[in-house]
This record gives sequence, structure tokens and C-alpha cells, in this order.
Amino acid sequence: MSTITKEQIAQSFVDERLQKRSIVGYGFGDFANNLAFTLSTAFLLYYYTDVAGLSAAAVATMFFVVRLWDAFADMFAGRLVDRTMTRMGKFRPFILFGAVPLLFLSFLTFHVPSSLEDGAKLLYAYVTYAVLGLLYSLVNIPYGSLASAMTQSVKERAKLVSSRFFGGALGGIVLTYIIAPKISDLKGEKKTLSPAAYQEKVQAIFTQTTLLFIVIGSLAYLLTWYFCREQVVRTSPRVSIRETWDTLRNNKPLGYLCAASFFYLIGLFAVGGASAYYAQYVMGDIKWLGPITLVNSGISIIAAPFIPKLVDRFGKKAIFQWCGLFTVVGGIALFFTPSGAAAPALIFLGIKGIGAALINTIMFGLEADTVEYGEWTSGKRSEGATYAVFSFTRKITQSIGGAVGAAALAFGGYLSATAAVPNPVQPETAVTAIRFTIGLLPAIVALIAMVIFWKYPLTDDRFREIRNETELRKRQLGHLIAPDGTVVD
Repeated sequence: MSTITKEQIAQSFVDERLQKRSIVGYGFGDFANNLAFTLSTAFLLYYYTDVAGLSAAAVATMFFVVRLWDAFADMFAGRLVDRTMTRMGKFRPFILFGAVPLLFLSFLTFHVPSSLEDGAKLLYAYVTYAVLGLLYSLVNIPYGSLASAMTQSVKERAKLVSSRFFGGALGGIVLTYIIAPKISDLKGEKKTLSPAAYQEKVQAIFTQTTLLFIVIGSLAYLLTWYFCREQVVRTSPRVSIRETWDTLRNNKPLGYLCAASFFYLIGLFAVGGASAYYAQYVMGDIKWLGPITLVNSGISIIAAPFIPKLVDRFGKKAIFQWCGLFTVVGGIALFFTPSGAAAPALIFLGIKGIGAALINTIMFGLEADTVEYGEWTSGKRSEGATYAVFSFTRKITQSIGGAVGAAALAFGGYLSATAAVPNPVQPETAVTAIRFTIGLLPAIVALIAMVIFWKYPLTDDRFREIRNETELRKRQLGHLIAPDGTVVD
């Protein structure tokens, strides 16, 4: 081992190829993730206000509190992962055993009992949403960390992140086209149904869908567990809290990535909750949520196969840096698009979606690279904590973005549905708030993110140098730990 050279290390990564089933299997994981995650980002605000009957102000507070809790749950999950080592590896057991509980909590979250008083409904929503967030962390942190343990090749990681977002986008399209058209079809029955009966039918749509997702999502997670294998060796099976801190505190690339992501994702997560309202009150019918999701997710699906080539041609830093311009141009145009102008709205959503698809995909490749940087500076490999810090940032922005979207509705005077008035006429101020949330807000925060990311220090070439130095150092030291916990001679 001591005679190996840096050139040999570099060539080994040039020659490295993941099996196609591993790449496809990794995409199934985010397909399953999005059956729970996108369901909550796209529909939970709508569900709480227009089905469960909670006020927009109460939901805004709850989103902020619970999603803040979710962020700290990520840190807990990251530490748990870094302290774990089994014969199945560090990450795969969490995916295997956490799948069914996670998807079952998604069912409970979208099943607020109508018999409860408003205060009890709000308490039920707090508890189920908080537990859902904890279980999501215990599955998603290992899943996200798995990519950096499957390969250290820039090209192969690009394939994994593109597969991930292909699967995630497909999951978003599937759930939206199951739910939104069914809700739209119920409009014709409003005249013959009492308000309570109408809300009961909408509830049945969410109940049936989430039960179906328990089956589909569990199978998808199982495929990820079966097809994906951890390959990267390490110098120790577990990482202490002190070693984790040493790994993270000098990780400048992770800091810049989290700072830029913080601002960009506020706009992205605010849009998720506002899309149903934009379809309903600006485009004229909630059935437009299907085409909106198809445009956004379709961009991701179309772009996904080209991401490895784009990374190879331009590098991840340049893609993240400059694709924010699509968000700026599309968002500003979308804010000024007239009500009922469906075709221009979809075009501008598509332009904005190009930036969101590429940036949100590249983020995960950049995060995986910061694992090597942390190992290079500290000598310890801490995938779980590194991904947890990144995911912590995402959860904070999810909290802020969701709260901003709900608060904008409240500030604009949005009228929640009630049993007496299931379809209230919204004031123009509420419609303007919806326009701001889906268009102008993402444009503003994208500009801020671009300015911050200008100083990100870890280009793909620099990453390769760091990775090769670290791997050479590990092999010269010997006593390496394989993914199953055994010692490699």
C-alpha cells in the first residue's frame, strides 16, 4: 500500500464506473422521498387551510416552529449516522427500516380528524408534522450521505445526483397528477353537496393517496437499499463529537455552499406552498397545478441526463453561480403576468424552473465534494454530519420559506375556507401576495445567493487534487475500514 502513487490514485478515479443499477437505484430513493416531502411542500399548506380549516396565520407559525425542529432533527440524525457501523454499512439500514414508518406518518399528517375542535386540530397537526419531520431526517440524512460513500468520482457523482433529481421530479409529477385533478373534478359537485360533505370528499382524496404511497414508496426505498452499495473506505468506523467538530469548523466550501443555499432555497420553498394558490386564484383553477408541476418537474427530468456532461464542460461552481439568472428573469416576468394568462405563466415558470432544476441538483454534488474537503483538513470522514449541516440549512430555509409564504397570505388578507364558506372570494391584496411569493421573492433571493457563491473555493479541479492527496495518505497509513466494518489490509 505504501508504494502507491498519487498518479495511480488519480487514474483509479478516472477508470471508476458505477453499475447502472446503482445509479437507477439511487434515483428510486428520491422518488420515495418526494412522495412524502413534495406532498407536504406542495399541498400541506393548502390542506391545512382549505380542508382542515386552520387559519393561515396559525399555519404560518406552525410551519416556522416545526420546520425549525426538523432542522435540529437533521443534526441528531447526522450524529447518529456517524456513530453507526453495521455489516450493511453506515447508511443503508436507516433506509431499510425507516421507510414504512416515514410513509405512515405522511398518511397521519394528512388525516386531521374533522371531529376535533380547532385547538385540538392544531395540536394534532403540530405533533404529526413534527414526528414526520424526525422520521424524514432519519431516512433522508443517510440517503443523502450515501452518494458520497458510493463513489468519489466527479463524473459518477454527477450521475447519481442527476438520477436523484430525475426520481424526485418523477415523484412530484405522480403525486400532483393524482391529487390536483381529483380536487378540480369535485368543483362540479359543489352545488349538490353540503360544505361539510365537500370537504369530506377532498379529505378522502388525500387519505387514499397517502395510503397508496405507503406501498409504492416502501418498494422504491427497498430498491435503493438493494441496488446501492457503499464503496469508500475510511480510517475509523465511527466519528466522535470532537472529531466531527474538527471536520466541520474549517470546512469553508461547506460554509459558502450553505450560505448561498440559505437564500436561494427560501424562494424555492416559498414557491412550493404557493403553487396551489397560484393555480387556483391567478390562473383560475387548481387543475393548473398539474401543468405547473409538470413544467417544473419536467425541466428537471429533461435536464437530468445532461447534468453529467454540463458538469464536465462547465464545472459545478459555474453552473450554480450563473443559473440563478434564469430564476431572476423568470420570477420577475411571472410577477407581472396578468391573471388568467396561462400560457405566458407556464413559459415564465419554465424559465425560472431551469435555474431551480440545475441549482437544486448541483447543490447535492457540491455537498458531497465538501465531505472530501473536511476529510482532507481533519483526517476524519464525516458524511453524516456534513450532510446534516447542509440539510439543516435546507430545513431552516424550508421553515422560513414556508412561513414567508403563509405569512404573505395572512398579510394579504387571505380568507381560509370554512364549512360555511368553502370557496371564499379572495381580495386583490391576497392575489398580489401570491404573485410576490411565486415570482418576485425567488428572484430577489437568487441574486443574493449568486453574490455569496462568487467566493466558493472548491472547483472540480481543486476537488480532484484534494481527493487524491487524501486517498494517498489513507493508503500509506493502512488499517482502512471497509463499508461493512471489516479491516482492509
